[in-house]
Amino acid sequence: MSAWPEATQERARQIISRYPEKRSAVMPLLYLAMAEDGHLTEDGMAEVAEWCGITPAQVQSVASFYTMYKRERTGQYLVSCCTSISCMLLGGDDVLHAVEDESGVPHGETDEEGLLSVEHVECIGACGGAPAVQVNYELIEGVTPEKARDLVGWLKDARPSVVNTDEMQELFGGPRSFDWGIREEEGAVGPYPAFQPLGTVGKE
Repeated sequence: MSAWPEATQERARQIISRYPEKRSAVMPLLYLAMAEDGHLTEDGMAEVAEWCGITPAQVQSVASFYTMYKRERTGQYLVSCCTSISCMLLGGDDVLHAVEDESGVPHGETDEEGLLSVEHVECIGACGGAPAVQVNYELIEGVTPEKARDLVGWLKDARPSVVNTDEMQELFGGPRSFDWGIREEEGAVGPYPAFQPLGTVGKE
């Protein structure tokens, strides 16, 4: 019997119905488990295993391979600073250090309050808008160390219930890789990607 609330179970059923084999749904269901518990727990991975008809060890092998599946407590806001080559050459390391300094949180850690987690990441596909930063996987391009400090201060003070890429780009971003299309009104509600089927999307 599932430990998830009925609404989460219904989302799981809808996700599984999109795949010819239910085991193929393991990755989106891991995000569902993260959204349910705040990070991946042993119970959450066991739940995914049951839904997919595979073993918990098989689920853990997927969860441990991809860095976006967080198996430890993550803050309300996950600040990811790209330090791959394009971002590094344009000051990505300085942006990371500014985030660490302003937040008091070193890479790979979460503050005691559970508000901010900081990490450096490999390429996030925004090389033309480097240096790039994400907050809960919502993108900001052309970030300077000064704007990175402002971003951390905003997260601490405003504590938005939804982080939205367009709003953060206007407040803290610089040159973009290209002009973005229609303004996005929705954003992420937690430290996991904003996907409609997972219920991890909210409006500003």
